[in-house]
Amino acid sequence: MPEIILKNISKKWGGFTAVENLDLVIEDGAFITLLGPSGCGKTTTLRMIAGLETPTSGEIIIDGKTVFSSDKGINISAAKRDVGFLFQNYALWPHMTVYQNIAFGLETLKWKKPDIEKRVKEMLETMQIEQFEKRYPAELSGGQQQRVAIARTLAPRPKVLFMDEPLSNLDAKLRGEMRTELKRLHADTGSTFVYVTHDQLEAMTMATKICLMKEGVLQQYDPPLKVYSYPANRFVADFVGNPTMNFIPAKVRKISETKADLELFGEKFVYTSKEKLEFADGDVTVGIRPEYLPISEEGEIAGQLKGSAYSTLPAGMETTVRIKVAGSLLSSVMFGSLDYKVDSDIYFTIQGSKILLFGTDGTRVASGSVRKVE
Repeated sequence: MPEIILKNISKKWGGFTAVENLDLVIEDGAFITLLGPSGCGKTTTLRMIAGLETPTSGEIIIDGKTVFSSDKGINISAAKRDVGFLFQNYALWPHMTVYQNIAFGLETLKWKKPDIEKRVKEMLETMQIEQFEKRYPAELSGGQQQRVAIARTLAPRPKVLFMDEPLSNLDAKLRGEMRTELKRLHADTGSTFVYVTHDQLEAMTMATKICLMKEGVLQQYDPPLKVYSYPANRFVADFVGNPTMNFIPAKVRKISETKADLELFGEKFVYTSKEKLEFADGDVTVGIRPEYLPISEEGEIAGQLKGSAYSTLPAGMETTVRIKVAGSLLSSVMFGSLDYKVDSDIYFTIQGSKILLFGTDGTRVASGSVRKVE
């Protein structure tokens, strides 16, 4: 499986910049998700790697071979990059059976008939659609059609499989099932997957690394749990996670290399960082994930804060509680089904070692824990 390297890739249309100076290394056998809001440049990036879009500048290397270079005048066509592309609408031939759809690309590549038959059978078995080989696309469900589209794309054994929001046309239940299937397929084939989505849940659950973009600029490129726990900036912290991270204005004053006094909700706290604190005293934004604001009974735990119930959103397995405190509206997630009367008193604490501080420019400047000064 190949390594894919993007060096200083940019794409511009007139005065509009879709992707700006993107540097990216996609390791062998990785499952990469290009994540971000609509118009951030993720699909354009995918199409440039695949050869369906020509970059304005930069260099793309696949498996040690330069497939695009603005300086050297190289631009190898998509057909010669040995990649597979799975489109949002699946693009199956309606007049062909499942078997014929999978075999079509192999016939175009002039494979021998016995090899085609063997490979199609392998793909039918891998995707667990053997019983549908004589059916036409119109006779299949959305999930079955997607499996056929994946089988057809994987049949020629491409070095890389590109997917542009392939689950967006499916209902929520089937989308969840297909995430599981795609992750399992990635493990079974060992192929390199590059996947475009605006759905952060898809990115979090499937990817080995997330490439999060905003307005054509890379914001963070890390494994999902690192992006979630240690976002590079406020945009990343806000985009990833549901319910979203709580952001609270605060004031900070360093008292040692790793400790600082923190004024939050009108209360005094001591902040202990994992690394050396390197920022100026003054205004910061504290970022707290909802799971780090556990609710407790009055007097049950030291360091409690008091707020009022703004709304309670039970979802069966977990409950999201919106808490109003000192002019801020916070989200807390608790395990199980809970309910609180609107405007009733709620007591909660700040727990965990991943309480974040963001500077005035939005960059994360610290990660650590807080302790209320009694």
